[in-house]
Amino acid sequence: MKRRAFFKKGTIAAVATGVIPMVTASCAGSKDMVYDKIEDKWYHLGTGKSGTPNRKKTINYDVAVIGGGAAGICAAVSAARNGSKTVLIQDRPVLGGNASSEIRVHLNGVNNINGKAERETGIIEEILLHNRFENEQESFPVFDHVLYDFVVREPNLELMLNTQAIEAVMDGGKIKSALCWQATTEMLYTINAPIFIDCSGDGLLAATSGAEYRTGREGKAEFDETYAPDEPDGWQMGATLLMSSKDMGKPMTYNPPSYAIKYTHEGGHERRKFAGFQDGIWWIEIGSDDDIIGDAEKNRHVLMAYLHGVWDYIKNSGKFPEAENLALDWVGSLPGRRESRRFIGDYIVSEKDMTEHKHFYDAVAFGGWSLDEHNPGGILDIKERPSFFHYHFKEVYQFPFRSLYSKNVSNLMFAGRNVSQTHIALSSSRIMATCALQGQAVGTAASICNKRNILPREVGKTHINELQEQLLRDDVFIPKRPANDSNDLAKKANLIFGSTTSSGDAKNLINGMSRDIDGEINHWQSDGLSAAIQLEWESPVSLSKIELKCDTNVKRNIMMRKDSRNDDLYGNAIPKEMLKALTLQGRVNGQWVDLGKVEENRTRLIKFNFKSIKVSAVKINMTETYGAKNVKLFEVRCYA
Repeated sequence: MKRRAFFKKGTIAAVATGVIPMVTASCAGSKDMVYDKIEDKWYHLGTGKSGTPNRKKTINYDVAVIGGGAAGICAAVSAARNGSKTVLIQDRPVLGGNASSEIRVHLNGVNNINGKAERETGIIEEILLHNRFENEQESFPVFDHVLYDFVVREPNLELMLNTQAIEAVMDGGKIKSALCWQATTEMLYTINAPIFIDCSGDGLLAATSGAEYRTGREGKAEFDETYAPDEPDGWQMGATLLMSSKDMGKPMTYNPPSYAIKYTHEGGHERRKFAGFQDGIWWIEIGSDDDIIGDAEKNRHVLMAYLHGVWDYIKNSGKFPEAENLALDWVGSLPGRRESRRFIGDYIVSEKDMTEHKHFYDAVAFGGWSLDEHNPGGILDIKERPSFFHYHFKEVYQFPFRSLYSKNVSNLMFAGRNVSQTHIALSSSRIMATCALQGQAVGTAASICNKRNILPREVGKTHINELQEQLLRDDVFIPKRPANDSNDLAKKANLIFGSTTSSGDAKNLINGMSRDIDGEINHWQSDGLSAAIQLEWESPVSLSKIELKCDTNVKRNIMMRKDSRNDDLYGNAIPKEMLKALTLQGRVNGQWVDLGKVEENRTRLIKFNFKSIKVSAVKINMTETYGAKNVKLFEVRCYA
């Protein structure tokens, strides 16, 4: 029956007071359902059997990660790879958070230290390299799907999109369950797990658990912070709404919508320029002195109004003739938020921890984006307070594990902008790639918790070396912390040498430092290709795993930019330095045997896994990079 005819001829009325048809078809044996408000039950029409449109499901995991931005993805992937059955719960239809196609912020990290990047490695670099291979056109909507692929290909990880963790169910001082609502399926999930990680930014799950948190700015005196206000206040950095435009090759008119707010701030941007306006303007921003979460919808409307007002000014003021042929190509509707709740851990990172480069025994991540606090009032207060500041770091700083778990909820960790830090410290560490390193740290810690049946605080107290060594093995860099894995048999080799050498030393490959930093060379580089590295042992050793870290030029950024920038500081292609093709051999009873081969390598950390074999030597034969004439390595590890 056609739909229109169905609703004309097939409709029925409720059969009794309080009984409301869900679907109004009337026929014997129908699977259509009605709800009886008095009995609080659903029934199939024509059968009397109870139905279940109030959908509920309970699932058990080892680790539940809330929030699918850079921090959450890295937390979930690291937990899954290290042996924990993991779920990643994201309240949007796409992954990526502020870097997704819904918001389109560059996935920044330590972009510039003395004119060079000091790029993050580990899982976040894997993601950015994966994007370089799969998204050469640099499309933000395609980036959504690159991230989706990166997550769903993990065998130990389940992804739940369009799902929000709305409430924590507590058992004393621990989270027992997370109640999660999936809007697309009308399903209420109860997620049970021994470890929860809140990477959602706003931290609704953590807040409903009773985890202690702060909002607003601390005063100067509390942490002796130079850049803090004299007295504490409620100010939180604002959310920004972005847009992009397209050159249409002909003059394009623009008429602002009815809700646009006229731009009247001429002269209020001494340091906030219109340069690059065609790709969005970061200072179309609104913060809050009070409840930035509660004001989100009001602020979104005002941001949309200002965005169109600014674009009207650009197009119609006559001051931007270069905009004549431009038309809006994409306009954001979801503001990218910088700050809201900051949950309290056993340590609160503050300004001087960063500026004085404090050494933390429990360091698990690093940062180096400038201290970058945004203007109080945002676009609403530009004329009165147009200034902002950047404190530029000369070297990277450490971030401690004690700031990544809750002080009072024992099985809760967090990563991202909601971690335990002051407002001023947040102005640097909120950058997404820094948040991603925190995410990999807590995901790895979660698996240690499950493996040893302990809680996060105990990981920090008695198993911090285990956590740091696993992170270093997984290609996370921790400043001033060389790797020293006692299980690494490469360190026990009596001889290591290269077929040729143009810089560095083959012995650097077992010194525990996986990049050149602080003026020190920690690499070996060949003189041309092909080239080989060989390790020898006095007595044969049993091996089943060999891992090496190649060069991806961490001094140059590889995140996707709207302007597709390609210069000494930013690259828009696969790093030419990365090793592409190599083979592995082992010497058995004086004869070389093949152990593995890689023809299209796509990662800095290259792993060979093979059946255990006793060898007296191994040889890594490297034949091709993605364009560099020499091959450079930073580390070789061997495991039984």
